Amino acid sequence: MTYRLLARLLRFVVGVFFRRVEVAGGENIPDDGAVIFVGNHPNSLLDPVLIIATCRRPVHFAAKDVLFRGRVMRAILGALGAVPVARRSDHDGPVDNRAAFDALARVLADGGAMGIFPEGVSHDEAHLQRLKTGAARIALDAAARGLAVRVVPCGLNYVRPKRFRSRVLVQYGEPILVDNALRTGGEGGKMEGDEREAARALTEAIERALRALTVNADDWETVRVLDAARRLYQPHDVPLDVRAELQRRFNDVYPSVRALPDVRQVLERVRAYRDKLAALGLDDRDLRREMGAPEVIARVVQQLFLTLLWLPLAAPGIVLHAPLGLAIGFAGGRLTPRKDVLATTKLILGLAMVPLVWAALLGFAWWRFGFLVAAAALLLLALSGIATLKVLERGARLGRVLQAGLLVLGLRREVAALRAERAALERDVIAAVDRHRPPEMAPIFSRARTHDA
Repeated sequence: MTYRLLARLLRFVVGVFFRRVEVAGGENIPDDGAVIFVGNHPNSLLDPVLIIATCRRPVHFAAKDVLFRGRVMRAILGALGAVPVARRSDHDGPVDNRAAFDALARVLADGGAMGIFPEGVSHDEAHLQRLKTGAARIALDAAARGLAVRVVPCGLNYVRPKRFRSRVLVQYGEPILVDNALRTGGEGGKMEGDEREAARALTEAIERALRALTVNADDWETVRVLDAARRLYQPHDVPLDVRAELQRRFNDVYPSVRALPDVRQVLERVRAYRDKLAALGLDDRDLRREMGAPEVIARVVQQLFLTLLWLPLAAPGIVLHAPLGLAIGFAGGRLTPRKDVLATTKLILGLAMVPLVWAALLGFAWWRFGFLVAAAALLLLALSGIATLKVLERGARLGRVLQAGLLVLGLRREVAALRAERAALERDVIAAVDRHRPPEMAPIFSRARTHDA
């Protein structure tokens, strides 16, 4: 019961923190039986929260034992069924995780689900880190006891991992079956040899599955340039899961073609195009269609109308929540030295500060005016909080439309030259992709829409 209540709370929190959470591959999650969820780990505690909020099953996560030192975190993690695991990097001398492995084995033996991040530590690198063998050893140990275990890979793809009200794609891959014959479904071979070799082979299978669900590149500059090329290549407004798959394909194929003269030339032009846009304060989406003064005015009026529509209800929430939001943003950047835990820090600060302020206000209303006024204040706070999010989003869009519209109208000559350059680049990127796309790589979308992938 406690887990279900916390899971519902986490779903609500996720829905507030992210503007959109898209889930793909949900049909790959078994409805019952022993399951191990394995995921990439780019965003600290938000990663397990997203899996808990989207997988439809109770999940017991392996968590580093240092998180259990504080009373509040220990209570929350305990209610979620998390199992403390000691890492060598957190302790002086050897560590003993036999009790943790036994606890996770009992979860699987009962037909439950557990989760683990084989990279071992959260990070903000542009690629998967080397996977540790813990998940494979747990699955193989369960299989040796006659239990069929399904290892479900989970790719977490954040659009802007540190930003409030961003988007995220949670993608579940095809399960890897580890049975009592030590066979892995989808790999087609028998796991033979000693336990270490079996764990290594299964870990490699898990890594291949995770790489198929995540974007991997040598560095973030490569990711950004290839993402700009991907934007030039794809049709307008493709779904997030298609966008992520196309981005993965660009990053997967790039290492094999990076030395080719035509590829290097096209990507240098893409990089120069990005630099010109940044210098003018524009974005690629600003050039996708002609935007004259009437359209700019119409879009500004539309966003302004929607902002003003929500503003009366949002006013109390803005007065209350705007200072909290500024304080959380300011404190979050100073309380954490690592980029990969920035979003988690903001989330934890929000979970601590917002309920505390609400409780203080509602307690005062109850003490001063009675229960009915306090109940009405609670309803007003909830509705005003929702309206505040709407106003902030519409206000941001209004600012973006004004900025882009004024720049497009004020820099007509520069924008016209960039549009011509973009059209030429789009044709060349499409041609380069068509030349070098592996024959076995099936199209994602129909060429009838614009081109295929």
